[in-house]
Amino acid sequence: MGLTSAELIDLVLDPDTWTSWDTPPVHGELPEAYAADLARARERAGTDESVVTGEARIAGRRVAVVLSEFRFLAGSIGRASADRLIAAVERATQEGLPLLAGPASGGTRMQEGTPAFVQMVRIAEAVTRHKAAGLPYLVYLRHPTTGGVMASWGSLGHVTVAEPEALLGFLGPKVYEVLNGRPFPSGVQVAENLFAHGLVDGVVPPGELAGLVDRVLGILSLRPAEASGTSAEASRTSAEASASDASADGSDASAGAGDASAGAGDFSAIDTWNAITRSRRTDRPGARALLRIAASDVVPLNGTGQGERDPGLIIALARFGTAPCLVLAQDRREQAHQPLGPEGLREAQRGMKLATGLGLPVVTVIDTPGAALSPEAENGGIAGEIARTLGALVNVEAPTLSLMLGEGNGGGALAFLPADRVVAAQHAWLSPLPPEGASAIVYGDSDHAAEMAEAQRVLAVDLQQIGVVDRIVAETPDAADEPETFCRRVGTVLEDELLALLAAGPGAPAARAARYAG
Repeated sequence: MGLTSAELIDLVLDPDTWTSWDTPPVHGELPEAYAADLARARERAGTDESVVTGEARIAGRRVAVVLSEFRFLAGSIGRASADRLIAAVERATQEGLPLLAGPASGGTRMQEGTPAFVQMVRIAEAVTRHKAAGLPYLVYLRHPTTGGVMASWGSLGHVTVAEPEALLGFLGPKVYEVLNGRPFPSGVQVAENLFAHGLVDGVVPPGELAGLVDRVLGILSLRPAEASGTSAEASRTSAEASASDASADGSDASAGAGDASAGAGDFSAIDTWNAITRSRRTDRPGARALLRIAASDVVPLNGTGQGERDPGLIIALARFGTAPCLVLAQDRREQAHQPLGPEGLREAQRGMKLATGLGLPVVTVIDTPGAALSPEAENGGIAGEIARTLGALVNVEAPTLSLMLGEGNGGGALAFLPADRVVAAQHAWLSPLPPEGASAIVYGDSDHAAEMAEAQRVLAVDLQQIGVVDRIVAETPDAADEPETFCRRVGTVLEDELLALLAAGPGAPAARAARYAG
């Protein structure tokens, strides 16, 4: 067993801020044996039920908290503990509080049988309503969490992390062994394996939980529902001045916000093949460098939550200056070893749903040598996942911003493009195929790649001229030659654009699609 509920309260919550919401449980008339079990459990655990609820502060922020007490009948959920848990979730919803859950349970209470088992329906419904109200639901899976608890309130978090080496799963290993006559395979139902399969967002020691919750809530607290056009415009002016100052050659660092064609002449002399070559430099800063250098806060997430993860897709809560967002970024370096597959696209779809639920804008980052071309990808339905990701991004009920950071090859790039605003690095580009592939189709060889790239108008400046790209960020002369300055310049532009998007709200799907009609 891990920490008790009282020990976790002392470790994670701000000192002297815990206020219990619990009232004495009502069990009604009980069989004598079960009443004796409850009495022994109270004495052993020091609590009156298997769940304790209340509120406290974490880094000064008011938070509702529900915790299992495993020493009380293995943290099992009966009718009384379900009532307590539901009451706390509903109170958190009514008071507009984020909710931190820390389950540690063997499941539902065997002494109460099916009437206890069906309480998971009520609990799941209460949590779902809390999330539907746009309120954060954060889950810390503790050792052990199994059965109906894992299959209800343990698996519904916006962000879900787990205690190191915690036993986590639907099936209790003892039950498996009795039913099958052999032990359950080792290493499957442990936190680290769940992380490897994209089922949890992180493995976090108890002592680091408060810091994680603080970062998540810090990002979410910046959702400026009251943002004004005036403040957004002031930010835009400041950002453009900053970006312009950073341009060593004196050219504008970006197109004007109100005119998609403004500033296009500043980049008209760019040689197409030279830009493509620059975008492929191995030392060119990618999405990870951008987040490390330009983001004020980053909380990495992980996987689809359905048993899949793709190392070539970064999903994270982040903050650029005062602008919060959910980032879906292609990691070109990882994709060099493992191209973006259907798992990564499904992970991106999870991210869009999460952004909608949390009221965050979505930032997609395009930098890919292309989606996976393999039998495995075909068997995984990659074409369908590209289509579903494309459709999800066009229709997502959140402000959207696409950043063309470097390479933009094929459908894997296109799926991350449609957005309310599109920003591009000076040497970024988008093409149906790598230029070498286009050359092979037309000429039967790769010798005409540069010629094909020029003819196909793949550069950001070309896309700006037809209204696909809104703003270009300068490279002086190349992002790889000024990685930190370039990343900060991009970060400033992202903050500016995000603040304007947060003030304006989500765009209409038809408007997002219409920009490609020209």
